[in-house]
Amino acid sequence: MYFSPTGTTRKIVTKIANQVGKKLEVEQASLDFTLPDARTGILSFTADDLVIFGTPVYAGRVPNVLLKYLETIQGNGAISVPVVLFGNRNYDDALIELKDILDKREFHTVAAGAFVGEHSFSKLLARYRPDEADMTVAQNFAMKIVDKLEAIDVAALPPIHVKGVPSPYRGYYQPRDPQGSAVDIRKVKPLTSVDCINCRVCADVCPMGSVNRHNVSEITGICVKCGACIKKCPVNAKYYEDAAFLYHQHELEEELTKRAEPELFL
Repeated sequence: MYFSPTGTTRKIVTKIANQVGKKLEVEQASLDFTLPDARTGILSFTADDLVIFGTPVYAGRVPNVLLKYLETIQGNGAISVPVVLFGNRNYDDALIELKDILDKREFHTVAAGAFVGEHSFSKLLARYRPDEADMTVAQNFAMKIVDKLEAIDVAALPPIHVKGVPSPYRGYYQPRDPQGSAVDIRKVKPLTSVDCINCRVCADVCPMGSVNRHNVSEITGICVKCGACIKKCPVNAKYYEDAAFLYHQHELEEELTKRAEPELFL
């Protein structure tokens, strides 16, 4: 189960789930709640279910636009593995927040992982990740999950411990300007160039349903800066020109050159 506007979270979650399902020889299902229509109704699991549950990291936390939906999911004792994808900076309190959400929804967390995916703001930062090395880590992680499930009565174990500050969590990560002052980019929205061919891919992939299908240059609702419309545009017609956003993007690209690695908790 995943929220994955640019596909990085989906790639890791699917890899883990496929490997676990194959090893345990159990039926598998994919639940993609990226688009608005998938976040309606009540989703309920059972104690017989194992859910690999993934979201990207936005500003060091679980995307806040998902919180209302996540509070409606019913775990009913299902086993869960929370997974977050971060863009080579840090996952801060996102993993512990996702684990706590699942615990409160009556899931039983037995493992957790933070993986790296290409940053939503950039085509350079953590470019092409998760890559082959990341996928190998995901595969090995899946095997360790299976080993744990087969060796231990997980129902008798407390929820897994993960890195992060327990609730109340730290505030959302905030970009800075060249003088070091905090800037607010929440209202920044992508623009559309004359290269647009009106294919409406941007409207199809927007997780908030905010791109007007009749005028794709118009953003009618919230933009979470997920990068989907920019990265999936076939003619590169979507872009940002806000100075604060671009400064932050370039700062990240210049400073975060060291390869971050996945972190696993079992």
